[in-house]
Amino acid sequence: MKYTQENGNIILKDYDSFIISQTLECGQCFNFNKLGEEDYIVTAHKKALHIYQSGDAIVFEDTSINEFETIWLNYFDLNRDYNEIKKLLADEDEILKGAVEYAPGIRIINQEFFQCLISFIISQNNRIPMIKKVVYNISKKYGEYIRTVNGEDYYSFPEPKRLFGLDGEEYKDCKAGFRGKYIADAVTKYVTDELEIESFKSLSTEELRKRLISINGVGPKVADCVMLFSLKRSDAFPTDVWVKRIMSYFYFGGQDTPIKKIHEFADEKFGDYSGFAQQYLFNYARQFKIGTDK
Repeated sequence: MKYTQENGNIILKDYDSFIISQTLECGQCFNFNKLGEEDYIVTAHKKALHIYQSGDAIVFEDTSINEFETIWLNYFDLNRDYNEIKKLLADEDEILKGAVEYAPGIRIINQEFFQCLISFIISQNNRIPMIKKVVYNISKKYGEYIRTVNGEDYYSFPEPKRLFGLDGEEYKDCKAGFRGKYIADAVTKYVTDELEIESFKSLSTEELRKRLISINGVGPKVADCVMLFSLKRSDAFPTDVWVKRIMSYFYFGGQDTPIKKIHEFADEKFGDYSGFAQQYLFNYARQFKIGTDK
């Protein structure tokens, strides 16, 4: 991977396994807006990044070397060799080989923990466009204005203390619905240190899952998403309806399979790369509606 700064932009060249649309639109984050083909605004770390494809390069518009190296390199997991991961997953698994070949440009986004937690609480029984809308509404109402791009205003996701003390009803204007009370509980536990975030690194993945499930409205799937997308627990295997369908369809002879059994299978088969496998499989299942009547 090579990158240079030109006219105030970072130009990324000689990279691998990074297609902006595949990375942003595979269900792992909800803080982006599509402007055009391979052309997006991403809001994170109090920044509104304009990122787009230009020929064989990816442009991080109006970004300094320092900002790129301290924020976006890690955010888009650009220091990781995804070719090696894809080879390990696909070499002995024809199903994953197909999923990887379909979307070779997916990378795991390393999100900020609080924003990721609230976003996936909002995601429960919700469609992606609506999740994005609620995240935006909360940012607009309680966050800080960042800038305007093409007539659209962008706002930072609010600091936890800004939301502290709000009850679930106050999120109704943001279209959070029944999830408002869960957001309020998560904010309270975060701000009052009830989650003991500093202890996360010392916990096993199973122990951390249990800690996150102590938040009202957080089940195993949401906990696994938060671990994978913000805490770098690549052995987590979030299992929603799409992942359950594709795993049952391809690995269990089409039989309806309990999530616990799927997790055991993923842990044994994919190990520390379970989270990467999940992203390829999830995207593949959703795009082709595997396990449904289509």
